[in-house]
Amino acid sequence: MTTNELILAIETSCDETSVSIVRGGREVLVNLVSSQIETHEQFGGVVPEIASRQHVESITIIMEQAVREVGIELRDLSAIAVTQGPGLVGSLLVGIVAAKTLAMALDIPLIGTHHIAGHIYANQLVHELVYPSVALVVSGGHTELVALEREGQFRIIGRTRDDAVGEAYDKVARALQFPYPGGPHVDRLAAEAEDEIELPRAWLEPDSYDFSFSGLKSAVLAAVNQAKMKGQELNKPALARGFQASVIDVLVTKALRAVHAEGARQLLLCGGVAANRGLRAALADRCAAEGVPLLAPPMALCSDNAAMIGAAAHLKWKQGEFTALEMKAEPSFSLEGWSVRD
Repeated sequence: MTTNELILAIETSCDETSVSIVRGGREVLVNLVSSQIETHEQFGGVVPEIASRQHVESITIIMEQAVREVGIELRDLSAIAVTQGPGLVGSLLVGIVAAKTLAMALDIPLIGTHHIAGHIYANQLVHELVYPSVALVVSGGHTELVALEREGQFRIIGRTRDDAVGEAYDKVARALQFPYPGGPHVDRLAAEAEDEIELPRAWLEPDSYDFSFSGLKSAVLAAVNQAKMKGQELNKPALARGFQASVIDVLVTKALRAVHAEGARQLLLCGGVAANRGLRAALADRCAAEGVPLLAPPMALCSDNAAMIGAAAHLKWKQGEFTALEMKAEPSFSLEGWSVRD
């Protein structure tokens, strides 16, 4: 087999330990993901110290398994990529130490990679990207609109001012007494609802691409508490549908406005919440109506995984932009700062 540009990528930014081997920034040879959901479910959310310990227990085993499944030797690898940030600092450090060790032992380049760049370029693993484009990033910790004027160049034009979409979903799910992670439960319940409790939309300033979901979350909690105080049975499906309708309305409207303002040729949907069926369907309908090509990764590539890190790292590989072994974990890593050089 040809082994040109084989990048072994590592992702440990939160509660998934993942290792992938990607060829040429596009072909996924293996993508192993070990999830910690069952561990953190009992706490109602991710416990950083526990996440870090589980990464330590899993990382070496998964690295060995990835190389074995592809059937290559370590000397066939061209570079080692790893999530440098953003993320939980303890979790990031586990992946970074493993990546540094392997890169130093093999004397091959190390590529510190931005987690959100990975989510965006997960689309490149299954689609042909054209520029300029706009990415709608929706995940547990991020809600952003990113303009991409050319390959590997990121400009954030809108971001959440409080809760990210995924955080809002989890908090609402907790209020509705669903287990962690709550997003899929709310999505399913909203799809089954026959009625809808109308909830507010936070549009912010007329020309703003920013988002705010704290008020919407508070409106849901107020509806829950009001039903309790009146001794009434809460119409959970209707409330879930109202919450999801509000989130989707704002996301879709602002994303399409950004596409037209930026002259984008594609809209890229990315991040863990990109697996939300209600959001995918609404975006698909609106994009079709307005003649905007919509790209979204398959469900398996929406959540945190190392294949997306390998795809993004290839941008740096092509430019010869490698990372020093002194690299540190960057919990608040800048996406724009990670852009490839002009």
